[in-house]
Amino acid sequence: MLRGSAVGLRARHEDDIPVLRTELYDDVVTGSRAEGRPWRPITPGSNDSRLVVDDENEQIVPFSVVELAGGELVGTATLWGIDNHHRSAHIGLGLLPSARGKGYGTDVVAVLCHYGFIVRGLKRLQVETLADNASMLRSAERNGFVREGVLRSSSWVLGEFMDEVVLGLLAEEWQAVSTG
Repeated sequence: MLRGSAVGLRARHEDDIPVLRTELYDDVVTGSRAEGRPWRPITPGSNDSRLVVDDENEQIVPFSVVELAGGELVGTATLWGIDNHHRSAHIGLGLLPSARGKGYGTDVVAVLCHYGFIVRGLKRLQVETLADNASMLRSAERNGFVREGVLRSSSWVLGEFMDEVVLGLLAEEWQAVSTG
């Protein structure tokens, strides 16, 4: 397990999947905002590609997020789009509704940065999030991510086009933030 100050990132357990599906993906609003594709219901018990881990896929590393104090599942985190040639990847996370507003997002981003830069030896990490996702923007910026641009009207979400913000962080910038 990778440990932050309040949360840990561990391998996905089979019994995490129904909780994550119910709390994050069965909700139309949350699912629509988190995915780059239209929401659709997933049959209970089916292999949901968003949650079932494929250990053979080298371009994505999914984690379950647990609270360190009690080991309770609080969300999901992912390093995805891993490009070993360019030494870059994207990060993403989703917290259960009961875990939001507790500072876990900032801690998850910090742990994903440690994993990406120290464990994987990457040079660059990137975040893409909807422009109104203040929690993700705050979590990324607290960890040193810099806004690099806005993709205007690039995401179709629940009947409207929304802007998406792109943030980036280089290993040396993270090193300065994490040690200072």
